[in-house]
Amino acid sequence: MPYNKPIPELGDPLTKPFWDAAKQDKLVLPRCTSCNRVHWYPRWICPFCHATEIEWIEGSGVGYIHTFAVQHRAFGGWAEETPFVTAYIDLAEGDRMFTVLRGVDPLKPESIKIGGKVQIEFEAASEDVHIPFWRVV
Repeated sequence: MPYNKPIPELGDPLTKPFWDAAKQDKLVLPRCTSCNRVHWYPRWICPFCHATEIEWIEGSGVGYIHTFAVQHRAFGGWAEETPFVTAYIDLAEGDRMFTVLRGVDPLKPESIKIGGKVQIEFEAASEDVHIPFWRVV
């Protein structure tokens, strides 16, 4: 079945390392070389110490559920998937990432545990774009 959800536009040099790695099913994260903190989303200036020395590191792909919500209404390709669960994931490397959570039953939200361990996975949206999702493990 073809991917029918929004696909990010490539071409922004700021996010190129992320999408290049995602295409290889790898998570890379921006880290400030001054304060050594990982930040998400990618930016030119560290949100913690305001330095501009940013490098990309390979992430573990492990995280923990910070919070979640069950989506009962959506538009576009996501409308066909309702209900589904969105979540904020605390990355093992620090900071937080938003996702659609996989491996959970949206009709049984009581079974989803805050702090539950998740692992990243990638879905090919096109030949050039692989979208990250997180799955409960």
